[in-house]
Amino acid sequence: MSQTPDFAVVILAAGQGTRMRSDMHKVLHPIAGRALLLHLLDRVDGLGAKKRVVVVGKGREQVEAALNGRDTAVAYQAEQKGTAHAVQQAAEALDGYEGAVLILYADTPFVEAETLQRMLDRLDGADGPGVVVLASRPADPAAYGRIILGDGDHIAKMVEFRDASEDERAVGLCNSGMMALRGGDLFRWLDKVGNANAASEFYLPDVVNIAAAEGREAVVIEGDPYETAGVNSRAELAHLELEWQRRRREQALEDGATLIDPESVWFAYDTKLGRDVTVEPHVVFGPMVEIADGAYIKAFSHIEGAVIGARASVGPFARIRPGTWLADNSRVGNFVELKNARVGRGAKVNHLSYVGDADVGEGANIGAGTITCNYDGFDKHKTVIGANAFIGSNSALVAPVIIGDGAVIGAGSVITQDVAADSLAVGRGKQTGIAGWAKKFRAAKAAKKVAE
Repeated sequence: MSQTPDFAVVILAAGQGTRMRSDMHKVLHPIAGRALLLHLLDRVDGLGAKKRVVVVGKGREQVEAALNGRDTAVAYQAEQKGTAHAVQQAAEALDGYEGAVLILYADTPFVEAETLQRMLDRLDGADGPGVVVLASRPADPAAYGRIILGDGDHIAKMVEFRDASEDERAVGLCNSGMMALRGGDLFRWLDKVGNANAASEFYLPDVVNIAAAEGREAVVIEGDPYETAGVNSRAELAHLELEWQRRRREQALEDGATLIDPESVWFAYDTKLGRDVTVEPHVVFGPMVEIADGAYIKAFSHIEGAVIGARASVGPFARIRPGTWLADNSRVGNFVELKNARVGRGAKVNHLSYVGDADVGEGANIGAGTITCNYDGFDKHKTVIGANAFIGSNSALVAPVIIGDGAVIGAGSVITQDVAADSLAVGRGKQTGIAGWAKKFRAAKAAKKVAE
């Protein structure tokens, strides 16, 4: 992919998103655990934009908070008067900028960097087009604006759906709204856009006709309809999530993972799977998960913020929370929850245990029902379990506490003090037996029932 060294991006994020019926700004709703706007910015960053301007409106505080720490300027559209008016708000941030400008939409997050590069390359074409428009042919054109082609990829006419004739609505080529123009042309043309249309709005596509009046033709780049799919409702958000997941599953299979029931596996935007990873049905990956080669993730497990080592085994019904690191060949079994825990090579946490804020050494065995008591109601504390230690079932390790290498903890113990290496620690009440007590107890209860 060639690179255009000098281009800017204007991202429109000022729409109110009323159809979402949400207190959250539309462009911050997530797909695969990441906000729509941030998905788009990731693609822009990968392409190397020189300037980034996000145009905000109602709910600007939410959007600005999401942009905190990113090299992005913010422009404010106080009144929603159409897309051309929205782009005009970026004029100050791009004052004097003459390079290429990509105009994108924050609710249309999955346009590929390669497609954006094709738009920039076409803008640099020998015939010097004034505008490059990204179009697609969706299966259901719905209310998209239509593009009428002239010769080759040149645009004869662009028309909004509500202003289109029946013949124009029958055309399948649809305007995505995304464009590439020169900064030196853009704001001059925007100043000439009028609002004599059904919505009395200033439409960005009108720059096509304005450019043509100057002898600067507009051309089309066609993309996958997935790249131009926007989100205006909860239903559209859900449908786009499904398509994103479908494509991610296909990529995982192509990269060498085994998904036994692909449609039941849910990925986050940044999930990384190694070669020969096997994922059983109904597994959910949250953000920041890396799975090394040969690991096995069993059914109904939920993993987020964790690194899973090579040939490690997780689940079924395991919950792996952020800050967890499983070394190679470690095992985490059914109904186990780990949080901020490091589990050493070959160590086992096989069933019904909670291990949080802990280091588990190589080869250690954590018995069923073991709990690291890491929270005292105010602060978190750490548990350290040495290499090859054996923790008996139903034990409670009250942090901060250190269990030495090779130590053994008797089942049912409550451990409140450090345990030396290779020693046995038992922390439970002494068992007492009273002969015949159970028989007398049952007889007394039976007699009471008869008397009643």
